[in-house]
Formats: sequence, C-alpha cells, structure tokens
Amino acid sequence: MKTQVCIIGAGPAGLLLGHLLRSEGVDCVVLERRTPDYVLSRIRAGVLEQITVSLMERLGLDQRLKAEGLPHDGFNLADGERLIRIDIAELTGKHVVVYGQTELTRDLMDAREERGLEVIYGAEDVALHDVEGDAPFVTFTKDGQQHRVDARFIAGCDGYHGPSRQAVVSKGTEYEREYPFGWLGILADVPPCNHELIYANHERGFALASMRSETRSRYYVDVPITDKVENWPDERVWDELAIRLGPQAAAHMVRGPSLEKSIAPLRSFVFAPMRHGSLLLCGDSAHIVPPTGAKGLNLAASDVHYAAAALTAFFKAGDNDAVAGYSDKALSRVWKAERFSWSLTRLMHRFPDDGPFERAMQVAELDYISGSRAAQTSIAENYVGLPV
Repeated sequence: MKTQVCIIGAGPAGLLLGHLLRSEGVDCVVLERRTPDYVLSRIRAGVLEQITVSLMERLGLDQRLKAEGLPHDGFNLADGERLIRIDIAELTGKHVVVYGQTELTRDLMDAREERGLEVIYGAEDVALHDVEGDAPFVTFTKDGQQHRVDARFIAGCDGYHGPSRQAVVSKGTEYEREYPFGWLGILADVPPCNHELIYANHERGFALASMRSETRSRYYVDVPITDKVENWPDERVWDELAIRLGPQAAAHMVRGPSLEKSIAPLRSFVFAPMRHGSLLLCGDSAHIVPPTGAKGLNLAASDVHYAAAALTAFFKAGDNDAVAGYSDKALSRVWKAERFSWSLTRLMHRFPDDGPFERAMQVAELDYISGSRAAQTSIAENYVGLPV
C-alpha cells in the first residue's frame, strides 16, 4: 500500500489530522490497533478551546457540537469556603465549550467513509522504519497477515505508549514530572452542581466538579497514587466531594450511582523535538499534561493544526521549510500549556511534602487572584487557549 501520509492512531488527533489532510486533497491512511468500540469507550476530558472548535467548524463536522455542546463563559476556583469566578468571556472575549472527547471522536469517526478517510482498525504489531529518510514505511499485522504502508511522511498520533515515539526515543530529550497523586474520577447521570466548572483547593485535598451535559456529571478528587478504586465506594466519594467543594457547591450536588470510576495518574511530560526526519509526533505521543488545565485534547488539536498546515504546504507547494519548522512551532505552544497546567496543579493540590508554609502560600495566592483583575486575566488567557 502506498500513500502520502501514514497516520498512526485513530483517536481524536489522528482522525482530525486525517480529515484535515483529506480536505486538502492529501492522501493518507490511518492505522489503529484497537477496535472502534474500544476507542469510543475511553472516558476523557471535555473542555474544548477555540482551536479545537474551529477545526471542527472548518471541516463542517460541528453540527452536533453546536447542538449539544455547552458554551462556558467562565469557571471557578474554590478555597473550601468561597467560589472565585474567572470570567473568561469578559476578560478575553472568548469562551470554551464543554463537549466530551468521546463525542468529538464519534463525530470524526462517523464521517470517515463519507469523507474518504481510510482507517484500518485492528492493526497490530505496528512498526516504523527508515523514519530519518525520505521514504519511510510502516509494517503491521491484521488478521494474521503482514502488511506494509509506504509513505512520504508518518504522523505519530498514537499516544504515550504507542510505537511512534519509541522509534526515535534515543534521538530526543524527555522532560518529565510525575505527581504523587492521581485523580479518582466518577461519572454519574445527575445534573451538575454548578453550571460552570469548579476547581477546589481544600485542606483535605483537590476536587473538581465538571460535566458532560446538563444531565451527566463528572467529578474528581485527588488520592494517593497508591490508592485503589475499591477503597472508594460511591457514598465515600460523594461525601468527600461535598467537603472539598465547599458548602455552596455541596448544597446543589445531586448524588447518584457511578457509571464509571477510575484513578488516573498525573504526569507532565515533553519529548523534544517533535519531528525526526519524516516522522511528526502529535498529541500524547509527544507530550502529556496533568488534566488540571484542560489542555490535553486541545494541545493535540493545535499540534494537528500545525502538522496539517506543514504537510499541506509540502505536498501542494513543495514547501520543505513548513515541515522543518513544525516542531518549533508546536513546542512553543506546548511548553506554555505545560507551564499553565503545572502551575494550576501546584496551586490547587496538596503535595505530601508540603507544610504549613506551602499551604499558606496557596491560600495567599488564591486570595490575591480573587482581588486582582490582572491575575484573573492571565489565568483566563491560558485557560481559554493561547493563539496558534
């Protein structure tokens, strides 16, 4: 099989890149190890920056997003007693949209046949070859048969554990910070306790009140990384949320049985550079952010924006410089998002080594934010998404 771009991974990053390239007449094929149902079963974030929404608009695949997405003009920081509202619309003139990553993936997946995007599911044992040259190829196994895809470029959109970064891991630098806690998440068919997200810093730990729709809520509390889901029956989770989110949010919290419950570790990670010869890395294959800043999916979307523009310029105008500049452009935005996610994580969580001084600094910072338009503007600009 021959194509211009072979995309590894059919999550939102891979599908979005595939659709963007096909819309510009660039041939591509997407390889995915899992089944479509498995891809859609992954519960992920749901706060979309304008870059992500605008790419869906550009593709004409935003009908359901517009109909079901929840535009948010702000969000809240809580210190256990009060809510500090960050009015992102008033401070930046922009807003974010709450729309589950699973739903966005479904929209991209459902359009693949109509748009002529070839996705091969069940592609196992994927391996990348000759990525430093001009004629890379990918081998994989499907239904017991060996296959090969020859391409001019490979786009690695296969996540942190995928084969793309592993193919060049010795040729780059890894920057990493692992956090000593994870997020215990619970999904329930109950109305949200607030019409906007609440990020809470309580003396007992962090909590987040989020939502997927007006009738489905997503809540989190931070727990030690060694903790087990079995230690957290539903009632214990709800009790802890009521304490950490504070009395104002707790008064409007509706309890219900969990549809899904899991503990996700938190990590800050960057692999640089993001381009090696004919291989371009996008999304989680090149970087991970803690979910505190709602940046994971949106960073993948900005990577895809840069990658699609670079590859289109190469194939339609013979522009080598665009591909050469991909990594620097992408990393400039990645590092700023990493900084914001790290700083918000540091502000809103209790670290095991923290003492009275560190706690006092968090309280002082939140108090400063509550009365400073400049501080709120800085947070709002980063939360809504920096320019691409």
